[in-house]
Amino acid sequence: MSAALQFVAPGGEIAALYARISSKRRAVLLFGLAALALSLILDVATGPAFLPLDAVAKSVFGLAQDRTVDAIVWSIRLPTAGTALAVGAALGLSGGIMQTILNNPLASSYTLGISAGAGFGAALVIVLGVTLPLPEAWAIPVMAFLFASLSCAAVYGIGSLRDSSPEMLVLGGIALLFLFQALLAMLQFVASPEALQQIVFWLFGSLQKASWGKLTIILAVLAAALPLLLFDAWRLTALKLGDERARGLGVDVARLRMRAFAIVSALTGVAVAFVGTIGFVGLVAPHIARMLVGEDQRSLLPASALYGALLLSLASIASKTVLPGAVVPIGIVTSLIGVPFFVWLIVSCRRAFW
Repeated sequence: MSAALQFVAPGGEIAALYARISSKRRAVLLFGLAALALSLILDVATGPAFLPLDAVAKSVFGLAQDRTVDAIVWSIRLPTAGTALAVGAALGLSGGIMQTILNNPLASSYTLGISAGAGFGAALVIVLGVTLPLPEAWAIPVMAFLFASLSCAAVYGIGSLRDSSPEMLVLGGIALLFLFQALLAMLQFVASPEALQQIVFWLFGSLQKASWGKLTIILAVLAAALPLLLFDAWRLTALKLGDERARGLGVDVARLRMRAFAIVSALTGVAVAFVGTIGFVGLVAPHIARMLVGEDQRSLLPASALYGALLLSLASIASKTVLPGAVVPIGIVTSLIGVPFFVWLIVSCRRAFW
């Protein structure tokens, strides 16, 4: 009997440990959601004219009596704040996927050339007037989305020359990054002063052209992508053990990477298309999520999206408060915040999470 009890005890300890880890992960996600709700209200309240937080909350829930507040909140600030959340979630989620499938802590759509490809596509419309059968307001986003998808396909195509190894995929992404940056610099060199100003403003990243229609598209892509990724969560977790071990567990590694790249293409394309290139969110948010919830993709992917949304929402607030009377492009703010934070992350954690 004592031998049987000794045999059962470790299993009970493992179950208790797993329960504690699961509780911690739920607490991390709930804390992120609470912080996200508070950040959303602060983002809506912040602007050239600061609105009282209680007035913003009442307007959001349809209880406001001041029509002016309602007009500001629902027509201008709420679409902008919602777009910050949706774009941050898309970038954080895409960064988490890329770091997993490439097993590289520096992988993100920004560092592997996908955002640069989107920037080049947007610049083509601005400088050369590449015509599309669409209204002018949608031509730049659509071209940016197409070139982001093309960049993602090119990265995978280069990597597939050697069985889609993570090393080849990363090298292919870096090569495309420099290629699109050179092409973009060439377009800027030949652009008129007006077109050059528009390109630079777009490359800085901005939420000022947000609308309910654009927000709906981003949310639709997120709503389609997250369930597909969670369906592959076990396979993605197995992939962190290495390609050979994942194959030994029955994972079709090449097909999994292809599906993941297709989702990354959609997430990055739709995010960059509407707000311009924004760096560091897709790089930093997955690291924060990994520190808090670990490598289990069932928790890591939602946490990457959640904390990516929180980071960009906080950056949106900072962009409206750092210079009184002006809105700093959000891409500048994310870089100014992201660089020191990422350096601190590298120095303090080193290889603890990789």
